[in-house]
Amino acid sequence: MPELQAIARYTITAGPQDEVLPLLTELAEASRGEPDNIAFDVYRKAGDDREVVLLERYRSREAFAAHRETPHFRAYVVERIIPLLDSRTIELFDVEEGDH
Repeated sequence: MPELQAIARYTITAGPQDEVLPLLTELAEASRGEPDNIAFDVYRKAGDDREVVLLERYRSREAFAAHRETPHFRAYVVERIIPLLDSRTIELFDVEEGDH
């Protein structure tokens, strides 16, 4: 079963960047504690602190689905971060053996 690489791209609404970025740090820390999370990193775009990318790696598609059901996902992403975004896209990629 291949691992899953998720790439989430967020555009933060002008103004609340200082509110969203600490929430993303807390989300990353909580997500790294999930048993089937391999990596969770947050990057700000150079020169534009409204653009953020989240690089997430999970042991399987099922592990990613489980991540989206966790209390910390709901508390941070659904309840607090999404309302402060202009846009949000998520791309999912299978990671085959030898691709890491």
